[in-house]
Amino acid sequence: MTPALRVTPAGAWLGNRQVPRTIGRSGITRNKREGDGATPAGLHRVTGTLYRPDRMARGGLPPWARPMPPRLLWSDDPSDPAYNHPVPGPHPFGHENMRRADGLYDLVILTDWNMCPAIPGRGSAIFLHVWRGPARPTEGCVAFPLPALLRIAWELAPGAGILVRAAP
Repeated sequence: MTPALRVTPAGAWLGNRQVPRTIGRSGITRNKREGDGATPAGLHRVTGTLYRPDRMARGGLPPWARPMPPRLLWSDDPSDPAYNHPVPGPHPFGHENMRRADGLYDLVILTDWNMCPAIPGRGSAIFLHVWRGPARPTEGCVAFPLPALLRIAWELAPGAGILVRAAP
């Protein structure tokens, strides 16, 4: 399978079109650990697309995009039996709120990074999401300007591949 999206330290390509992106503050790694700020290298698969229905109109989104539930969290606590999985709030373990005030998760493409099975400490919540701006790194995700992320969402249906390559 040819991945629809390729991400390298030098940039990102959707097919043969380069798209602006930011990656984790620690670059791309082949040895991802929870909290290291790195984007994990490898072939990742899209598992779904979520959007904030209170902030985005359904009409401009692909048919597989699903509205984000109001109390959706993502477990990032290696001691949690639900580590690196979505959980409803409130949740007694460490987690990330998917309904962020800053808009970074208004549109989120979910990946299968460290999902089946989730290995505690190998990293959680690796998504494609809205960026803060150019040269503003993420905690490990890959982020794009909203117009580019919308284009990517249409081209990356569930099961599509995302190839993330570290420097040689």
